[in-house]
Amino acid sequence: MRDITVFSGSAHPELAEEICAHLGTPLHPVQLNRFANDVLEVQLQANCRERDVYLIQPLVPPVQEHLVELLLMLDAARGASAARTTVVLPHYAYARSDKKDAPRISIGARLVADLMVAAGASRVLAMTLHSPQVHGFFSVPVDHLHALRELAAHFRQYDLSNTVVVSPDLGNAKEAAHFARLLGTGVAMGAKQRFSDDRVVISSVIGDVSGKDVIILDDEIAKGSTVIELLDRLRERDVRSVRVACTHGLFSGDAIERLSALPEVLEIVCTNTVPSPKPRDKLTVLSIASALAEAMRRIHYGESVSALFSTS
Repeated sequence: MRDITVFSGSAHPELAEEICAHLGTPLHPVQLNRFANDVLEVQLQANCRERDVYLIQPLVPPVQEHLVELLLMLDAARGASAARTTVVLPHYAYARSDKKDAPRISIGARLVADLMVAAGASRVLAMTLHSPQVHGFFSVPVDHLHALRELAAHFRQYDLSNTVVVSPDLGNAKEAAHFARLLGTGVAMGAKQRFSDDRVVISSVIGDVSGKDVIILDDEIAKGSTVIELLDRLRERDVRSVRVACTHGLFSGDAIERLSALPEVLEIVCTNTVPSPKPRDKLTVLSIASALAEAMRRIHYGESVSALFSTS
């Protein structure tokens, strides 16, 4: 592609290489130095002057390290006279900090969005933000993609005649309903209350799930506490089988082991927005590189990104 320059931080270079392969453009190197006092320095090792620059960096653990690296790359691109700098953000970890639900609490999603813009971001390309309001925290244009098409294409290989999509909570119900429409299935949802990062209670499941093949859909799975709690409620309703799907498969700690060990879970499906865990028998990882590459191409040539979802 003409007049485009793509760089990747250290968070997920494999995804960046796959995106560039779809675009037919090279992934340019970034030199990262760490001084004796633990300060980072970034150098973009390709010409950026009057170029359309794309910086690919999901915010994955260590999140703070990768965030600072991204901010430094943004500053370097601005200092190198880039015409426009787009942050390609496959996973925005701070999106979960999106509301003031306790006294004197920080709203990290808005603060980090402001930091990116202050550092030089002209535009953001994100994938499956935790909630719709996060889009509005950015003061620059945001193209918000989702992975429902890729997930739906995978699940269409199965017999879905007795299937229902289940959202763990009301917050994800709209996405679950959209996913169910793509698959031509029913939809149900859990009544969830969160008490801490790893303690949730789902009191009931709203909808017809008895005797059904269930697909649990969530935006991300970290510790897996929500899915395991939901499975307890589904067990009480005598579901026939369970498959788990999410966009961001973080699987911190022993989450993937715990989920894989449950006999009713036939499959766990995620995408490669974040680095994938070690291969497991029940784990399927789908690539969203082509979707991100096509969105980048459309942004570069001034074409509609929303048209990517016009038939969904």
